[in-house]
Amino acid sequence: MMRLKKDKTSGRGMSAKSKIYATFDDAVHDIPDGATIGFGGFAVVGMPINLYEAVAKQGAKNLTCVSNSTRGGATLPANGPDMGQMIVNGQVKKVICAFTAPTRASQRLIFAEYHEKGLIEAELVPQGTLAERMRAAGAGIPAFYTPAAVGTELAEGRETRSFNGREYLLEHALPLDYACIRAYQADASGNLRFRRSQRNFNPIMAMAARVTIVEVEEDILPVGAIDPDDVHTPGIFVHRIVKIPPSPEGWWPQRPGSVGR
Repeated sequence: MMRLKKDKTSGRGMSAKSKIYATFDDAVHDIPDGATIGFGGFAVVGMPINLYEAVAKQGAKNLTCVSNSTRGGATLPANGPDMGQMIVNGQVKKVICAFTAPTRASQRLIFAEYHEKGLIEAELVPQGTLAERMRAAGAGIPAFYTPAAVGTELAEGRETRSFNGREYLLEHALPLDYACIRAYQADASGNLRFRRSQRNFNPIMAMAARVTIVEVEEDILPVGAIDPDDVHTPGIFVHRIVKIPPSPEGWWPQRPGSVGR
């Protein structure tokens, strides 16, 4: 993983001591070659579509991308931005995800085609283990044991240990250089509120990352406008926020929670 300097509180597209960036391009401008980036979402739900597009446009190479899957699902237009756009651009070196193949035989998956040709590395991780590896990184836990994947190909050649008569597989924490996530609401301090099932991989990726970049659906609120009981991710984990503008293409209508159901 890249060694990064602590994110600054001033820079391109933002005022001094503000986490609010004017554009998605500004928010991702400094992502370097070789970075490890987490992309939140479960299929299309909570998926940071605009940040996918911005990273693809920015052009950083040799990236390790962490996500539940590489495709947004049937509800995303065939040409909609997801990891496939970055793969075609030649930006992705390795993918760590829970689904490395299409969920249906009729589905075309760009990543699967590139992986079969040996152009991209793949690390398949059980879904719960993937989440726990990032949660562990955010909690400062270097490794943990889990029964998931014991006795399968994923455990071959790896350390296992028996606890109370049951075998467990050693898994290492998965820290991120950057996390690109989507939220329903944010205040200027970076406190986030997710709508319904947007609370999938987004909160734990924010914890695991050195720099968390958020695309937010509603207008950014003043500090303190979100009741503390409604804060799902504290602002200490958030570094950059961009309000999603209305899209002329109509991909993401700005109805409350339109992609967070």
